[in-house]
Amino acid sequence: MAVQRISMKLTIERAALLRSLGHVQSVVERRTTIPILSNVLLRGAGGELALSATDLDLEIVETAPADVSRAGAVTAPAHTLYDIVRKLPDGCQVEIDSDGAGTLILRSGRSQFRLGSLAADDFPQLSDGNDGPSFRMMAADLRQMIDRTRFAISTEETRYYLNGIYLHAAKSKASGDELPVLRAVATDGHRLARVELPLPEGAANIPGVIVPRKAVAEIRKLIDEAADTIEISLSETKIRFAFDTVVLTSKLIDGSFPDYERVIPSGNDKVMEVGARLFANAVDRVATISTEKSRSIKLSLSPGSLVLSATSPEAGSATEELEVDYSAGNIEIGFNSRYLLDIMQQISGELARFTMADAASPTVVREVSDATALYVLMPMRV
Repeated sequence: MAVQRISMKLTIERAALLRSLGHVQSVVERRTTIPILSNVLLRGAGGELALSATDLDLEIVETAPADVSRAGAVTAPAHTLYDIVRKLPDGCQVEIDSDGAGTLILRSGRSQFRLGSLAADDFPQLSDGNDGPSFRMMAADLRQMIDRTRFAISTEETRYYLNGIYLHAAKSKASGDELPVLRAVATDGHRLARVELPLPEGAANIPGVIVPRKAVAEIRKLIDEAADTIEISLSETKIRFAFDTVVLTSKLIDGSFPDYERVIPSGNDKVMEVGARLFANAVDRVATISTEKSRSIKLSLSPGSLVLSATSPEAGSATEELEVDYSAGNIEIGFNSRYLLDIMQQISGELARFTMADAASPTVVREVSDATALYVLMPMRV
């Protein structure tokens, strides 16, 4: 959007301004050593207001209809501006005025605010031409992929290449045939989540990319209000999500995601099927006793029966027995109860299937009625 003058004047409905500000201000870090990054860039031209915010790794641009009487650009403190607009009465009109002299003037009814402004020309731009592949996917599908994997993203900064979701094209063997799929994977070394969907048209040649945790969180918030489809574009260093009036651009994590297929066991021979909600509720109850530090819970399996137990020197002990579909040999295996519950929250069907080998090997968890998601959980000593 070419703007000749820095000064700007426009009028916009409070609801439209608040909605857009709510989206862009969440990208702005509350503490930053670069003052301009605390601001939102406002550009008025051609009957719309474009709002931009960035932390240099992530940028969001959103447009809203406005009555622009003088095209231009101005910056303002993002969180302060958002709080002001949030406290204005419903249904009011907001006038934003800037003469380019370092002040933004906001008027609504009998209220007037004067905010310090930094030069719009100094506002950093992250967006550039994405010359890589692009494809479209349903908003509901992207939401599902994020929800079912992001809990396993690592927060350990030293293993930065695990601080996001690995998105790539792959071949699925779930149905016996090798079908092209779009796959999302996240792991923190203790658990792994892998979700796949039929490969969208245009995504066959996408590179494997690691989408950072903050970008995942921001796009997840935005797609609740999104239209049916999201356009995803990739370059060597960035990913861009575009829908409705929003464009979110993020740098990718510069690193190699580990060969996750190697940690997914294929020879586990002990299979337990259990009611997902019954199991999750039992884990939650028994884990009340486990220590805050370890959160450990023991699963003792024998044909037809599962006994969950936890002990703590301070709190005592707890056990609960469930009927399960299990016919292999007896096994005792321990897990972090929080990790178990995180996985169970992703299972919406009636039955969960646990495939185990022994007390020291990774366990695979699936939803019986859904082959698109797979979870791996490392056991722990109890």
